[in-house]
Amino acid sequence: MSRRWLFADQLGPHFLDDRRQPVLLIESKAVFRRRAFHRQKAHLVLSALRHRAAELGDQAIYLRAETYREALRKVREPLEVCHPTSRAALRFVRGLDGVTVLPPRGFVTAIADFAEWADGRRGALRMEAFYRFARQHHGVLVEGDEPVGGRWSLDPENREPPPKDTERLAVPPPPMPKEDDIDAEVRADLDRWEREGVRFVGRDGPRRFPATTREATARLRHFLRHRLAHFGPYEDAMLSTDPWMAHSLLSSSFNLGLLDPREAVRGAEQAYRKQGAPLPSVEGFIRQIIGWRDFVWNLYWYFEPGYAGTNRLAARRSVPDWFHDLDADAVQAHCLSDVMADLRDHGWVHHIPRLMVLGNYALQRGWRPAEMVDFFHRSFVDGYAWVMTVNVVGMSQYADLGRMTTKPYVAGGSYINRMSDYCGGCRYDPKQRLGEKGCPYTAGYWAFLARNRDRIPTNARMARQMAQLDRLTDVDAVLDQEKRRGAGPP
Repeated sequence: MSRRWLFADQLGPHFLDDRRQPVLLIESKAVFRRRAFHRQKAHLVLSALRHRAAELGDQAIYLRAETYREALRKVREPLEVCHPTSRAALRFVRGLDGVTVLPPRGFVTAIADFAEWADGRRGALRMEAFYRFARQHHGVLVEGDEPVGGRWSLDPENREPPPKDTERLAVPPPPMPKEDDIDAEVRADLDRWEREGVRFVGRDGPRRFPATTREATARLRHFLRHRLAHFGPYEDAMLSTDPWMAHSLLSSSFNLGLLDPREAVRGAEQAYRKQGAPLPSVEGFIRQIIGWRDFVWNLYWYFEPGYAGTNRLAARRSVPDWFHDLDADAVQAHCLSDVMADLRDHGWVHHIPRLMVLGNYALQRGWRPAEMVDFFHRSFVDGYAWVMTVNVVGMSQYADLGRMTTKPYVAGGSYINRMSDYCGGCRYDPKQRLGEKGCPYTAGYWAFLARNRDRIPTNARMARQMAQLDRLTDVDAVLDQEKRRGAGPP
């Protein structure tokens, strides 16, 4: 049986063909020199690698080296490796002698099946259409060819604002891992690396995300039993005092390969069919996995290699240092300051703060999409090239002008006010776009539309906004204000 080389995002048992299969694990220090990763992301990756090595014992060769190539010089036997998750890694392993590259694992819809589906589409690719295909193709939440409940998406039921006058959702908190000697060793090594000049962003802290399949499975089971029912209604809501809400906090576990997504999908469907979990919550969770996650993964490989550099809105401004460095204390806008502080302290925020606070602000200011991909890749514990490239370039920054989404995800302060508790007490007023109280999101929204009205494709979903823009009498003043605001923190 050939020795299986496992990358640091291929750590679950489903990446092996046999529980006794010999394994190679490599810890490359150069990976952490190339980017200023969030300190907690670096900790999580190294902890997961070293925990997997400890689990496998003598079954695994564990090498620590400056580079992968340096480590591979010590290996004197043929290797096989599952298809890596980035183009750069795939090029690297395909160029090595004595290494067999196997098909990808850790996703639900195969690359070939996605390509066949996508080749048969006319026009732009849309997640909703792919999600329906995936549900049918894999037999998930269906009865025959029809969706359980009569509709493919129950998203309208899953857009509730947060409850009034509450600091936290009435839901049990997610189980947190307990650090051990391996975590202590990782923390000591990272402290030493920092003294040697390796740079990180964000704050160190107790490990909050699973580093083993056992921890990830325990969190999944707890979510399905205690949190899933609350997930759906409030999946788009934000509370300044509740960063977790009812989310599963499993994205890093899927992306490290600790959990097989098919297991999570089966568990969620069983929660509906046998335990009576609410269908909108179950459908919303499953859509995130076999819909959005698989859609983004497959688009990464389906789109051309140069897609990561797409910038059709001609966004030319560099991402400022205060944003790169997660300097939340420099920001006065409550929503942006709070989200940046959560990211600084945890290495994670859920999808709406990512999209409608961080990404929305960058889109309004015209920051370079490629730099935002790098920011999300470095700063999030679940950030990898495949997930951030399409999510940021195509969705968050709309840099491909609609190849995979129908409109820019840009919004003013009214959206944030409706879906959060951030605006109460903020120095800015979401209803104002000019003056000292003019909300940077509200002003930025109209400035974005005015700057890009000739670039954004005409479609029904944008017609109302463009008509409103035409009725504004202070557009020039808004543009001038936002130009003067510059790159400084709001």
